[in-house]
Amino acid sequence: MTSTPERTPLRCDVRIADEAALADVAAALVATLPRDAFITLEGDLGAGKTTFVKAIASAAGINPAEVVSPTFGLIHVHAAPAGGVPLRLVHADMYRLADASELHELGWEDALLCRHGGRTWAFVEWPGRIAQSLPDERLDIAIGIDSETARTLSFTSRSPTYDAVIAAVSRRATRAPPRSRP
Repeated sequence: MTSTPERTPLRCDVRIADEAALADVAAALVATLPRDAFITLEGDLGAGKTTFVKAIASAAGINPAEVVSPTFGLIHVHAAPAGGVPLRLVHADMYRLADASELHELGWEDALLCRHGGRTWAFVEWPGRIAQSLPDERLDIAIGIDSETARTLSFTSRSPTYDAVIAAVSRRATRAPPRSRP
């Protein structure tokens, strides 16, 4: 009996010098994310997970001042302004959850529902808290702190759906081409 070999995730690391440099990376993501996207964000406290979501919001036409850390609200939903395909940007912080069994009480399923033929992009901070409920098709982003202002963003495509996103981020950041993870 032959088995299908497991897919090797595509990966790309991008070093940014400061917060302003996020705009190009965010633009590349916004231009290539699929209609319904699930993105995990990992990094230490202060790494810039919410700052990253603010940059995505701005690139998508959402006022970044409205994007605040969902540490206490746990789930924040932002809508792109009218005109074009509707977008729901779901920003969630799972740090305070004990495990995935608490997702239902939060209204997680409702937050992810795509309404009126629009798009839904979910950005999840502290995804390890709900590891068993994470979809197989997703983009993982780890944010490493290099200095007070510099960060390394490590993108990992967990399905072919996100391979184009990895390629676009790599091109936009003028870094080495995407590589397979060993």
